[in-house]
Amino acid sequence: MTAGPPVIEACRTIRPQILAAQAAGRRVGIVPTMGSLHAGHTSLVEQALAECDDVVVSIFVNPTQFGPHEDFDRYPRNLAADCDLLSRHRVRWVFAPDKSELYPPGHATRVEVTGPAEPFEGRLRPGHFSGVATVVCRLLQAVPANAAYFGAKDWQQTLVIRRMVADLGLPVEVVVCPTVREPDGLALSSRNAYLTPPQRQRARALSIALEQARADWQADRPVTVITAGMTASLETAGITVDYADVVAAETLEPLEDLPPETPAIALIAGRLGETRLIDNLLLPPRGDTAC
Repeated sequence: MTAGPPVIEACRTIRPQILAAQAAGRRVGIVPTMGSLHAGHTSLVEQALAECDDVVVSIFVNPTQFGPHEDFDRYPRNLAADCDLLSRHRVRWVFAPDKSELYPPGHATRVEVTGPAEPFEGRLRPGHFSGVATVVCRLLQAVPANAAYFGAKDWQQTLVIRRMVADLGLPVEVVVCPTVREPDGLALSSRNAYLTPPQRQRARALSIALEQARADWQADRPVTVITAGMTASLETAGITVDYADVVAAETLEPLEDLPPETPAIALIAGRLGETRLIDNLLLPPRGDTAC
């Protein structure tokens, strides 16, 4: 049986090991996660392994990005299973800090991001992206990696992190990896485990709505028509829609006043029972039928 990577809990322990590896000429990548790992996470690990000499996976369920009535307490946690999964890969370290390591007693500092953090998730979940930016900044201080890997499913989050890294001048490359999906199109998510079997079937509507949005986009239909179609598809499946929109991919701004060649993305979020799901799809240039 393959031994798993060592689990390190202290910032003062992991940081010198990262710096020593870099001093030896090794490129280090980090895959920040909240655990409950699945194939989407391991796809990030595999890309990091392809581009780096050493990889660390952080596992930390970050309390500051959950709102008062969200699912922090029931968020799935199984460090042993996560480490077993990572033992099948060439991960060098697992960084699994306690809350006090990243938020020491009396901590009074948070990272606030505007711009891409303001619409959509930022509007619906006040404080969420401040919590994300704060924990990622803290992780990158503890693990000063050369590159950090994130999944495109959380597209708005990747924009927030890229903005934070650029604004604070953090010396790390942010790598965004493609969304991994189930055979029926549902994006992999730790929260999928909350879905009942009937809800799991209905959840297919998210990817179906996005594919229809892409077809409508390439048919040059107006954004208002595309968003209405996505909303109708989700509601027909019994999904309570938080948003369904097509906006500029890099800024999340409305497309109306932007050049027609501006890269676009379809974003959706909704609820099935108590489970909230998000997804997105980058859209090809208008008239490009190669995708």
